[in-house]
Amino acid sequence: MTSAPEADWRLFRGDGVPRAVTFPSAPPWRRFTPLQSMRPELPYLIERQHADVVNAALHLRRPLLVTGPAGTGKSSLARAVAHELRLGTLLRWAVNSRSTVKDALYQYDAIGRLRETTLSRDRGEREPSIGTFIRLGPLGTALLPSATPRALLIDEMDKGDVDLPNDLLTVFEEGVFDIPELARLPEDAADTEVHTQDHRGTVRVHQGLVQCAEFPVVVITSNGERDFPPAFLRRCVRLDLPVPDEERLRTIVAAHLGEEALREADDLVEAFLRRRAPGELATDQLLNAVFLRSGGVDLDAEGLLDAVLHQLTGAM
Repeated sequence: MTSAPEADWRLFRGDGVPRAVTFPSAPPWRRFTPLQSMRPELPYLIERQHADVVNAALHLRRPLLVTGPAGTGKSSLARAVAHELRLGTLLRWAVNSRSTVKDALYQYDAIGRLRETTLSRDRGEREPSIGTFIRLGPLGTALLPSATPRALLIDEMDKGDVDLPNDLLTVFEEGVFDIPELARLPEDAADTEVHTQDHRGTVRVHQGLVQCAEFPVVVITSNGERDFPPAFLRRCVRLDLPVPDEERLRTIVAAHLGEEALREADDLVEAFLRRRAPGELATDQLLNAVFLRSGGVDLDAEGLLDAVLHQLTGAM
């Protein structure tokens, strides 16, 4: 009995034979452009009452603390706000257990400066400026004075140290920070050019002080894994994004992949809703499944649907 020919979508065969392949188009949410360009954002769907909370944070110049399960669009909300309000490239601070506010404000390469200064002296050249060895972090770049605010995503705050939220209070209240290495310079060297997080060249810092003119649009995401101190919560506007229901899921699929893809995905939506009850699933997992289906992938193949719609919590 002859086996059926392999489907065209299989780029990798696992037979050890090298072959030339043509990669198909990536999903819209996995296409990348240079950081300097503002790519068109995928449509971000948000309920009116949730958009009103975002607007409240914008008017109050307060950080927006967005909570909700994985896949509810917390990080995408920050990108959507930056795109819609033309706030430039979104700055991103991905928080982990080693994150500190100081590193998010600026980094100083003291060892690099010592090495380059020694080499310059040996060659009889002028010593490099200290600003060459200072780069503002995402938070520090967001606090630079500008006519319009920058947008900053502080992603997964609950992964940080327990003291991190309290360490942010002064920055959130005052919108200012200083760079001690520059503040100690003599008066004739008070202005120093330093690098920025978004690689847009250098900016001039006077006497080591950075003071925002407009408080940045700050979106902080949390998966709800940890409680934050009351003093931190008081300084934020809170938005809890709910898990999308079936109607919402269908709207999201149609907006990202089109009505035709949605019409062919009834069984995938049903499988997603069925599997979401016992374990956590993210909306982008459903989008991945529908995208593969619309590209000719047989998602009824044994194990493939399980691989795409795998639970995010519980046993593997």
